[in-house]
Formats: sequence, structure tokens, C-alpha cells
Amino acid sequence: MPAPRKGPRFGKSPHHQRHILANLAAGLIAAEAIVTTEAKAKVLRPYVEKLITKAKKGGVHRQRLVVATIHDRDIAHKLFTDVGPRYADRNGGYTRILKLGPRSGDHAPMARIELV
Repeated sequence: MPAPRKGPRFGKSPHHQRHILANLAAGLIAAEAIVTTEAKAKVLRPYVEKLITKAKKGGVHRQRLVVATIHDRDIAHKLFTDVGPRYADRNGGYTRILKLGPRSGDHAPMARIELV
């Protein structure tokens, strides 16, 4: 996995950003749709699509890579048994981002990211 780019991050450090993305990815795989800010959704899309591609190909090595990335064995198991085979005949484009409008508290642009 590439190191986070320099510049503004969602957390305080690269480690925190990796954990935020791992938690968002686990939530998306578990619920198959989550509501978050547009910026986080745009960063989360390629992250999750790479995990789904690994799940499509299967194998113990790729499963261990996914567990090392998202830190949750139950979610990784769901990814390899349910989500990966669902997209076996699809070449990418596993997620969809729908813009929702501003959040009421701080007017941050919100989006819903879901599995297609």
C-alpha cells in the first residue's frame, strides 16, 4: 500500500489516516453503504476497490494482505465469501458516490458511498 501523500490529511499523522481509511472501508463492507464527507468518500473509493479486486482473485496470501490492511478478520471473511464473488464478472467500478448536500452542523459537503 502506498504511503499517504503529503499535505492535508484526515487525521493528525499518516498512521491515523491509514486507520481512518481502514475503519471506513470496514464499515462500508459491513453495511454496504455509509454516509461520510465527500473528501473521505473520494479517497475511500480506490482504497476499497483495490480490496475488492484482491477478494475477487482469492487466495490465502491476498486474504492475509486484506486482514493486514483493514485489521478485521470478520470483515475480511465477508469480503472474500460474499462481496468478492458478487463482482467476479465485473472489471472495476464496484462503488458509487452520491452527493447529499451540506451537513447541518458545519456545512461540510456530505456523500453516500455504496457498493454497486
